[in-house]
Amino acid sequence: MTKKLLIRDLTLRDGQQSLFATRMTQQQVDRVLPLYREAGFYAMEVWGGAVPDSVMRYLNENPWNRLEKIREGVGDTTKLTALSRGRNLFGYNPYPDDVIDGFNRNAIRSGISIMRIFDALNDTDNIGSTITSVKENGGIADCAICYTVDPYFSRFKRLKALLQAKPLQTHIFTDQYYIDKALKLQGMGADMISIKDMAGLVPPLRAGRLVRLLKKNLDIPVDFHTHCTPGYGLASTLMAIVNGADIVDTNIMSFSGGTAAASFEIIQLFCDRMNIETGVNREAVVQIDALLREIRLELAEYDQYKEFPKEFNIVTDKLPRDIDELFELAIAYAKADKEDDLLSTCGRIESYFNFPEPDEKVKEAEVPGGMYSNMLAQLKQLKLEKLLPRTLELIPSVRMDAGCPPLVTPTSQIVGVQAVNCAIDESKGQPMYTTKSIQFVNLVKGIYGKTPVPVDPEFRYSIAGVRDETPYDTRFYKRQENPVFHEYGGVKLAADEKEELLLELFPAVATDFLKRRVEQAYLDEIHRVEAEKRAAFEAEKQAYESLSPEEKQQRLLEGLYNYDWTTEGADTLGHS
Repeated sequence: MTKKLLIRDLTLRDGQQSLFATRMTQQQVDRVLPLYREAGFYAMEVWGGAVPDSVMRYLNENPWNRLEKIREGVGDTTKLTALSRGRNLFGYNPYPDDVIDGFNRNAIRSGISIMRIFDALNDTDNIGSTITSVKENGGIADCAICYTVDPYFSRFKRLKALLQAKPLQTHIFTDQYYIDKALKLQGMGADMISIKDMAGLVPPLRAGRLVRLLKKNLDIPVDFHTHCTPGYGLASTLMAIVNGADIVDTNIMSFSGGTAAASFEIIQLFCDRMNIETGVNREAVVQIDALLREIRLELAEYDQYKEFPKEFNIVTDKLPRDIDELFELAIAYAKADKEDDLLSTCGRIESYFNFPEPDEKVKEAEVPGGMYSNMLAQLKQLKLEKLLPRTLELIPSVRMDAGCPPLVTPTSQIVGVQAVNCAIDESKGQPMYTTKSIQFVNLVKGIYGKTPVPVDPEFRYSIAGVRDETPYDTRFYKRQENPVFHEYGGVKLAADEKEELLLELFPAVATDFLKRRVEQAYLDEIHRVEAEKRAAFEAEKQAYESLSPEEKQQRLLEGLYNYDWTTEGADTLGHS
């Protein structure tokens, strides 16, 4: 009996965000939509994440138009997916339920079928209102559990903590931790559960074990999501499939590998050998990839790798015998739980297809690639790159002090920035946490929700001035202003609810974007009115010139024309 595996394509959101700084224009997206309509993916992730911010900030495009045009382009052949950070939605601030509901209602009306909901702390209380809102508006609630690892402490540091009678907590993110979170979310109404490994840190054995345990304990589908940054991505995705994942996330080959997810084409080759049906139209995929290669060339200035994966037509091309054998070996190693052999074999497959080498720095630091690069950029700007090793050493301590949050946006950036601040404080001979960001203060205070490990009350007091956890109170939420521009005809900055939501979720970026739109609309209206006047003038003039001299004189005497088109007057207008 043929097994089934559903594929969620990430190319137009996570793929371009991971590899090309989310710079695909609407015109570039439009070129591939007719082919995606034919491809038959179970779902396509196309919105959320950095897309709404980036298309306004860098492309001067409307995020809602982006979503609606994609839905129009692909029709009902595939479910569209968006990413939501639960109560935080897109930013660093918690939002009240009416904003959350407004966002979900409009997203679903504009074409979203599946809302993938996660919380950076894995605090299920931050996800509940979004689950309710999505389901009430007819959407599918895909609840994601953020995968992370325990902070790494050297043997010396563990011994030192023990001698100080402050033993370090370990075994925080156990298998049971993930099972408990999944069961809680299922009970809250989740329609599916995703293992969301944003940093690519889940090794194959752990990936397989988690999928197997979730399938055993849940009654809803399980999706597996990871990235290839440190070199685990392809092998871990294969292990997830072997162990019964219902859905896996992939990218079309030209937008895959490196900091992105694994290639669909390679996953399809594995599925062919395991008698697993994905239902994807391969001919359409080949054509999509050809177009994406052209688009990738157009995005060259944002391409961090520059070198493309090998061109491969999954319909007609045959693999060399030795590479073909590697696929069979990888499957055998996955089924036998031989992790090292599996990683080595998958690495050889990826090398054949010319994918980037694993990022060893990210693997060793056990942090997301974006977090690592942001810390380095912050230190370079201050000409303090020499502090990077010490910053990486401080991350585990900063994380534990803050309640050991998973490293995913926004907590990854909060912890990363604070680790940089602590390294700089230390280099100046100042106590750690002399310099602290407001986001770190809010994280420790409890504004973002419950951390996996309780924050020490005395540490909280030293950082935030309170000993008790202090959740954010949405009663104090203040709506963004929607000013009226009298100079542009008395129009409001945000013309409707969708634009008002952009103001709420992206205050600074949306204000600039919407103001440009208001100004442009005003100029367009002026040009339209001027063009209409000019057209009327020209029509009146042509009608006059078609008359006989006697008729012209009579019409002028009767006052039927507003302008006396004498020969001299006509010459001044450029007519004779």
